[in-house]
Formats: sequence, C-alpha cells, structure tokens
Amino acid sequence: MENFFELILWPLKWAIEALLALWHNLFTGLGLETNSGAVWVLSILGVVLVVRAVLIPLTIKQIKSQRKMLEVAPKIRKIQGKYKNKKDQYSREAMNREVMAMYKETGTNPFTSCLPILVQMPVFFSMYFVLKGASEGQNGIGFLTHELAQSFSEAVFLGAPIRMTFSQGIETGNVLVAIFLGVIMALMVVSQFFSQKQILSKNISDETKQSPMYRQQQMLMYILPFMFLISGFVFPLALNIYWLLSNMWTIGQQAIVINAMPNPGSEAWRKREARLRAKGKLPANTAEIAAGDTEQQVKSGQRQQPVSGKRAKKKRDKK
Repeated sequence: MENFFELILWPLKWAIEALLALWHNLFTGLGLETNSGAVWVLSILGVVLVVRAVLIPLTIKQIKSQRKMLEVAPKIRKIQGKYKNKKDQYSREAMNREVMAMYKETGTNPFTSCLPILVQMPVFFSMYFVLKGASEGQNGIGFLTHELAQSFSEAVFLGAPIRMTFSQGIETGNVLVAIFLGVIMALMVVSQFFSQKQILSKNISDETKQSPMYRQQQMLMYILPFMFLISGFVFPLALNIYWLLSNMWTIGQQAIVINAMPNPGSEAWRKREARLRAKGKLPANTAEIAAGDTEQQVKSGQRQQPVSGKRAKKKRDKK
C-alpha cells in the first residue's frame, strides 16, 4: 500500500526533492555547513514558503467561496425549512436537488473551502516519503542524490538528529529528540487552537454564531488540535518541523486576511469599518446602519448584504 501511494505521489516527491536540493545548495553556498541540521531546517522552511505561496490563489478562492456561502445560507435554510417535517426519501432527494440547484445558480461550492487543506495533505505525505528515504540514506527519484540523502540522515539540529521519531529518540537514549518533539507537539496544539479561535472569535458573523454549526465548531476547536499529538510519535523531527512552520504561516496569513477581508457582520468587519471611518473613508453613521441591519438579520434569521456608504446615503435621501 505504501508503495502504491509513493507511486501516485511521484510528481510531488520529485518537486519536493527539487525544492529541498535548491534551498540546501543556496544555504550551503552562503557558507553554512553542508551536513548541519540548521541548513536542513532552513531548507524545510524554504519548502514551506514555496508551497504556501503557491497555495495563495487557492486560499483567495476559498475566501470568496466562504463569502458566497454566507450569502446563500439564508436561501439554503429556507429550502431546508420547507422539508423540515418530511422524512421520506422522495422529499430528501427533492431537497437535495433544490440545494444543489441553488449552489449552481449562485456559483457556490461548499467543497471549495476545503481545497487548501486537501492540496496540502498530498504535499505533506510526499515530504514524508522523501524524508523517510533520506533518513535511511536512500537516493531520491530526482534531485536528492546519495550525498544529500546521507547528509540529511546524519544532520543534527541542536543535538537532536532530525531524522528520528519520538520513539527512536527514547530507544536510542537521545533525550533531546524526545524533548524537541514534545515542545513541537505542544506548539502545534497551541497553534492549531489559536488558528481556529482566530476565525471563530473574530471572523464569524453574529448571525452564524446563532447557528448549531457554530457550536459544533467551537467543540471541535478544543478537540482537533490534540490530534497533532499523534504526529509527534509517528513522524520524524524534520517532518514535525515542516508541519509547525506551515501552521505558523497559516496563523500569519489568517491575520492578514481577517484584517483586510473580514466577513461582513463579524467583529473583525466592525473593527475594519471603524478604521475606515477614522480615516474618513466611510460616513460616520455607517456603523449604526450596519449594526441595525445585523441585529435585524439575527432576529429574522436572514442575512443581507452590508450597506455601502453610497447606498446608505441614498436610503437616507429617500427617507
């Protein structure tokens, strides 16, 4: 089975090897020692930067999809309400057809929001297979030569061999490996929790916070991060470093996105509106209009588009 996955991931493995070799040669060209753990950690950081930068268009697509999903949510709830007390198969199928027709009509896709994560998983496992082979001193399929593979298998970062797993560290008596992985596991749990809380507390509209789905997401926010504890025991130190650095990117990227493109009706959106008003880019009373609209949406269970400054002025003129 493992060989089957390696075969499927062959193109990604080739690309990962090329990136690792490129960054390794770059840093050694700057004077770093070829076999040092530091040069390999920096090379892994370089791979994270390239991979996550390539995924930025998908992230933007994900954000736009989430916006559209928020817009279409009231219509979907209306369809679901129509079939609320109908449990027969025909009604279920009819409801699903109407929901899918609504998605098609509005150009929304609930699976688009999962794209960045779905793309990252094959990359992660490709990195795993590349580093697994390198830790055993095996030649790669492309740019990972025997010399580079041997260099990785012997690399030590602050006293800890980066090819080792937690159990290997304990078995060989290398306490530093266990300590490093313990720290990384703790940081991954904290970073994943913070990443989810960053979204749920700042970038969720007041209307969405009233839904059962939001309460489920809150529960998952406390449970899912602990799944990262498994990675510390199963995967080598180098791969855990990759995952932690990728988490750090996610937190930074989310902070920028939430600040620049917050979801309408959320806490981050209200703060952005306040900043724009302070700079004179929005009418002073836009917040009151938006707040009134949001409150009405929560009460009615429906969501409307936020009113821009020009539209708000037209409404006041009509009144």
